[in-house]
Amino acid sequence: MEEVTIIGIDLAKSVFHLHGATASGKPVFRKKLSRAQFIRFIGDQPPCLVAMEACASSHYWGREILKLGHEVRLIPPIYVKPFVKRQKNDANDAEAMVEAVVRPTMRFVSVKSAEQQARSMVFKTRDLFVRQRNAIINALRGHLMEYGIIAPAGRTFVKKLAKKIEAPESDLPPGVIELCRLHLDQLDILDGKIIEIERRLKDEARSDPQTIRLQTAPGVGPVTAMAIQAFAPPMEGFRTGRDFSAWLGLVPVQKSTGGRQILGRTSKMGQRDIRRLLIIGAMTRIRWAVKNGPPKGSWLEQMLARKPRMLVAIALANK
Repeated sequence: MEEVTIIGIDLAKSVFHLHGATASGKPVFRKKLSRAQFIRFIGDQPPCLVAMEACASSHYWGREILKLGHEVRLIPPIYVKPFVKRQKNDANDAEAMVEAVVRPTMRFVSVKSAEQQARSMVFKTRDLFVRQRNAIINALRGHLMEYGIIAPAGRTFVKKLAKKIEAPESDLPPGVIELCRLHLDQLDILDGKIIEIERRLKDEARSDPQTIRLQTAPGVGPVTAMAIQAFAPPMEGFRTGRDFSAWLGLVPVQKSTGGRQILGRTSKMGQRDIRRLLIIGAMTRIRWAVKNGPPKGSWLEQMLARKPRMLVAIALANK
């Protein structure tokens, strides 16, 4: 049998499809393996270039396969799709990865360390709790609207809402009051968990030299700095800061043709957690500038004089 130098793997929970090929791309084997068989088979192979889609569990398997002496390349699924021939199935996906990984201009995703994934899990957990808190607040507002009690959106008005619920003149049925208390109790629990997670993020941001340096940028706080640490690839992979902002999706969509440059709206194609936090930080910076006055003759003053604030915020986040 010819020597296998490239293996494409379609990952799953229980069954893995593998496509082995020579350096020239000639197919050598196609296999369907269970989870236990998969790691044994990979361990028995000579050092190979292993290609996988950057999907669920890919970073874990990337670390495990690296330990076995192989080279691992994670490919964004959108870049694998053009190489799938006709019908889409797991075996064809594995073959497409072999085709994609040898392309000289292909872009890859760095394998994350366990520590980096732990940091990203902190952010995902915080976002989950924030979404749950917003859902409970909106549900409470919706229920009380049916009884004539109106409250503006946002958590800053929850305390006023709680006072209206407990007020003797509210005329709310006892059962409704009891259910509203359950909503408020759950909000208190979520508030405590969110504060605990944010405290953890701030403590870690104070102890890391890179996050300390990131926080010197206007509008970048400990949470944003830790998000960049958790979700962004190594900065050495970007030639300039403009490349990083393009990776984040803070640049216009380009549909140029015939030598004519046509730019559209912000692409939003990159890492949304970092992008969202940078825009929030930019809005904070803009509010401060509007309140206190931006430096005379500065870029920010000129932009605020002729552009909407949200557009300026995206431009500032881009910078």
